[in-house]
Amino acid sequence: MTSSSPTLADRIESRLGASIDPAVARFAQDLAKEAGASAVLFYGSNLRTRSLDGVLDFYILLPGEQRERIWPRVSYQEREEPNGTVLRAKVATMALSTFAKAATGELLDTTIWARFVQPATLVWHADDTARTEVIAAIGAAAQTAARLAVTLGPPSGTSEDYWRALFRATYKAEFRVEKAGRENDILSVNEEHFAGLLPIALKAAGIAHTVNDERITPSLTARERSATLGWWKRRERMGKPLNFTRLLKASTTFEGAARYAAWKIERHTGMPVEVTPLREKLPILAAPSVLWALRKHRKQNKP
Repeated sequence: MTSSSPTLADRIESRLGASIDPAVARFAQDLAKEAGASAVLFYGSNLRTRSLDGVLDFYILLPGEQRERIWPRVSYQEREEPNGTVLRAKVATMALSTFAKAATGELLDTTIWARFVQPATLVWHADDTARTEVIAAIGAAAQTAARLAVTLGPPSGTSEDYWRALFRATYKAEFRVEKAGRENDILSVNEEHFAGLLPIALKAAGIAHTVNDERITPSLTARERSATLGWWKRRERMGKPLNFTRLLKASTTFEGAARYAAWKIERHTGMPVEVTPLREKLPILAAPSVLWALRKHRKQNKP
C-alpha cells in the first residue's frame, strides 16, 4: 500500500483537526500524560453528536515498539469535571508504530483501517513528529480501505456502493454483534465525511479510475484484482479468530471492567450495582451473582 499523497494528507489533516468539546480535550490530555503517549485519537458516536453522555471512545498511541502480542489493551476510565459532570470513556491503547502498520494493511488485522477510514479527531499529540505519523497512518487506512472497496464493489458505481461493499465485508469478517445493515448506518450518519473521499484515496493509492458525474469506474487489471482478493481472503479467514482472541484477553485484562459493567447495567435497567473490591478484582467470578440480582430486579419491576 502506498503512502498518502499531499491531497489526501491535506484532507486527513483537516478532518483530524476538527474542534471538540474542551472537556473531551482535558480528558484526553490526562490520559495521555498518565500513559506517556505520543498521540490520542477520539472517535465514535460521541464525536459526531458532540455529546458528553454515554461512553467516549479514545485510542491512545504509545511511543516505541508494541509490548503486547494481542492488542489493543482496553480499559474503562472516569473523570469528574469541576461542575460535577462525570465523563466516562472506553480507552484502547497500543503502539503508534503498530497502529501505522495495521493501517497500511500489512498486518492480518482488519479493525484499524476499517475503523479509521471513518471519522476521528487527533485530540492530543506530543509533538509535530507524532502528528505527522498519525496523519500518515490515517491516510494509509483510507488507501487500504479504498483499494478493497473497489475490488469488492461493482465494476462501476457510486462512492456509497463501494463503501457499502467494504463495510459489509469487514463487519461479516469480524466477531461482531451489530445487526445486519450496519454499513448503511455508517454511511448515512457520516455522509459528509465520506463525500469525495474515495476518488482522493484511490488517486493516493495509485489506482486508476474515472469519475463521471457521481459514478466511479476503477480500472483494475485482473492481476491487481486477484492480488487484492488474495490479500483480503487471508484477513477474512483470520478476522473472527483474532477478534475472539481479543475478547478473551479483554475478559481478563479489561481495566475497570466491573465499573464499566455496573454503569451499563444501571443505565439500561435502573438497577444499581455495588462495585466491591472483590468485584473490581475478579469481575468474571462476580458476574453470576450480578446476573442473578438483575433477574430478580427485572421480575420485581416487570410491568
